[in-house]
Amino acid sequence: MKRLMGLLASVILMARTVTAQKFKWAQVPAAVKAAFAKHFPGVTAKWEKEDANYEAVFHQNGKEMSALFDANSKLSETEVAIPIAALPAAVHQYIQKNHPGKKIKEASDITITLADGIVH
Repeated sequence: MKRLMGLLASVILMARTVTAQKFKWAQVPAAVKAAFAKHFPGVTAKWEKEDANYEAVFHQNGKEMSALFDANSKLSETEVAIPIAALPAAVHQYIQKNHPGKKIKEASDITITLADGIVH
């Protein structure tokens, strides 16, 4: 059930990327750059500013990914693109029932890091 809720949340969270602003590497705080390098060594990213957060968009191990860091350089979320076919049948059924005629255009597996642990 947690996984299903996480996947549904990923569909909803996709809408927020519309509000992201492109950012240049030089504009990213040094502490955020260091945190990114620690979590994803040797990876190059494109950066976006999302409210008060910094989002790195990159490819790793052949997968499209993103990582969200807060202003204190804490990793708060990672997102990995997944095939739409990988979504559980319940997600497809929910969309068909509640949003007839609409199609899922992309899907992601989102991991949110909370103060007391990690939630998928």
